[in-house]
Amino acid sequence: MSVRQISVFLESRPGHLRRVLDAFEEAQVSVRGYSASDTGDYGIVRFIVDAPERALAVLRDMGAAATIGDVLCVRLNDEPGELARVMGVMADCGINVTYSYSLISTYIALSVEDIGRAEELLASEPVELVGQDALAAPLARGEGR
Repeated sequence: MSVRQISVFLESRPGHLRRVLDAFEEAQVSVRGYSASDTGDYGIVRFIVDAPERALAVLRDMGAAATIGDVLCVRLNDEPGELARVMGVMADCGINVTYSYSLISTYIALSVEDIGRAEELLASEPVELVGQDALAAPLARGEGR
């Protein structure tokens, strides 16, 4: 039950991210979460969107260097210690989380080496795994705002 993530390599200059977001809006792609990392003159922006294949096509039409891959998405309970608990499950099982970022509401995307194993381990925990279909649905009024 992984989620598709778009990674795009962008020059770190004013307006580059906005052009991508404007193109997503024009193509009616809704961003559900993103992370931007600066590496000097360039950066990597990761997107979780409602229509990943359409987003990838938009980026490729723009000539952007973009890839698509899978990440694990987990819904956290909105209470103290929840993030620590989930990260603890990963650590206790020897799974390295190479990066993570939050999405709408209390969703987080986790990049792990073995998504299948992580899914199996989390299935016995009080954690709700989230699939791409859940991200494609509109948010309930007020959720994630």
